Amino acid sequence: MGRLIYLDNNATTQMAPEVINAISEAQSVVYGNASSMHSFGREANKLVEDARSNIASLLECSTDEITFTSGASEANNTVFMIAKSLIEKKGSGRIVTTTIEHPSIIETVKYLKENGIHVDQVPVARDGRIKIDELKKLMGPDVVLVSVMTGNNETGAIQPIAEVSEIAHSYGALFHTDATQAIGKIKVSCKDWNLDYLSCSGHKFYGPKGVGILFAKKGVPFMPFVHGGEQEHGRRAGTYNTISIYGTGIAAKLAQENLDEENRRLWKMREALREGILKTVPHVVVNGCQDQQFCLPGTLDVSFENVEGESILLMLDMNGIAVSTGSACATGSLEPSYVLLAGGLDVELAHGSIRFSFGRFNTMEDVEYVLEVLPPIIERLRAISTR
Repeated sequence: MGRLIYLDNNATTQMAPEVINAISEAQSVVYGNASSMHSFGREANKLVEDARSNIASLLECSTDEITFTSGASEANNTVFMIAKSLIEKKGSGRIVTTTIEHPSIIETVKYLKENGIHVDQVPVARDGRIKIDELKKLMGPDVVLVSVMTGNNETGAIQPIAEVSEIAHSYGALFHTDATQAIGKIKVSCKDWNLDYLSCSGHKFYGPKGVGILFAKKGVPFMPFVHGGEQEHGRRAGTYNTISIYGTGIAAKLAQENLDEENRRLWKMREALREGILKTVPHVVVNGCQDQQFCLPGTLDVSFENVEGESILLMLDMNGIAVSTGSACATGSLEPSYVLLAGGLDVELAHGSIRFSFGRFNTMEDVEYVLEVLPPIIERLRAISTR
């Protein structure tokens, strides 16, 4: 195979060279348990706390409001289990979330409903953004938690988080956002958005896999999801994944330093591909919001009429281009994207969707190559289509 182009950065990113170098240097000399009191432990603990400081700076919060987890999925589950516990203690209450959340929330919602917890889900408009009026209709004094993702992993739609936070708090509810896809692409501020909880994952912004971050504002309710030792001040048990946490801290520092440039560069490539596809491939639908203010800069989701997304993906892969047909967490399912269906997209079009997600290491030459390879693939697949 000749050229290889990775356009699936919303699924995961490759580690930044700076992160790889930092990890490589640290892992051979720092091997103590970060919870131990001796010098080896203190040395490891310093790496953990340096990372916590970098992440707190990126998210605009205090270091003691950061808890490390195994990933954003665990962080999301932790928040929803906190809400479940609060509802059970009160004997009543509801959770309000959306129809387009990550599977780690969608599947948790199913579990909660099966166990007697009332959960309402706010619908979204065709552009992938939630219907604020519908959210307001669902609100009431019995709502314990509102959870709305910052940016969608499939369509890239950015939600009005500050506004939703204000609405939630006006009813006395706690507010959580899954900001996994937004970190390093747009500014994310726990302070400005008045968040109670936030979840994200290091491998989405060029850090290592296996490290998640849960922000919990001082004073908000907290119940551990993982029980055991006293790590993280009793909030999350388990021996620290020291080196990976350290690498995530380096990635957070880079994300903060490169944010503005990254935003501009990703949007430029995204728009070049969008415009190129619309010019060279007929009968396509671009999904999600197309306003730069309300769309993650590196995400482009396109539906191709009369073609199966899996076929497009496989043929692009044969040409060295890696893309996705939706969320990687849903791989293996033959069902069309629930995110696209929630926005009102036709089932057949949803089946023909491809997500291109750009990252730090993509270039405009990658866009040019996709536009060279993609149109003949679509033409060929349509020619043999049985529809």
